[in-house]
Amino acid sequence: MNERFPWATILPFEGKVPQIHETAFIAPGARIIGDVTIGPEASVWYNCVLRGDIHRIEVGARSNVQDGSVFHVEGPRPDTEGCPTIIGEDCVIGHMAVVHGCTLEDRAFVGMGAVAMDDCRIGQGAMLGAGALLSPGKQIPPRQIWIGRPAKFLKEQSEAQVEKIRFQTERYCQLAKRHLATLNGAAEA
Repeated sequence: MNERFPWATILPFEGKVPQIHETAFIAPGARIIGDVTIGPEASVWYNCVLRGDIHRIEVGARSNVQDGSVFHVEGPRPDTEGCPTIIGEDCVIGHMAVVHGCTLEDRAFVGMGAVAMDDCRIGQGAMLGAGALLSPGKQIPPRQIWIGRPAKFLKEQSEAQVEKIRFQTERYCQLAKRHLATLNGAAEA
């Protein structure tokens, strides 16, 4: 049992132990397995799964992985070294998203129920819209919005839209502190 987050499942796998920054928040029901690093003030919300068993997962500072999301990776094969899942700083991952072996640059946004597959890259300040499917190897350039299944370019983001991503990350940092205080208070009662 993890002492800091006794309500979550945090497990080593084949000698790889999740590394969780002291200021990060892990919600009840979350499952974090193997080669996973969670950065400062990042948050992993209720019932998320981050399984770093055949490659690594990194979640950058202040990024939030919202309820029910699943992160996995692609391991090495004869034709590739595999694909880790790398989340930059200040990223927003909406509820029930699937992020598999791809990279999100700083301030990227993945909407609710969206799927980002192997070897994809979502550029800085870019958005994959709710319910969208970004097929393997696709790249969303910085500040673009892509939607649909398969995802296609919609438009460029304005500075005001990118600012909303910054607002969301700050709000989730504060919300995580409130949830942690409530959970710690319940544990002491």
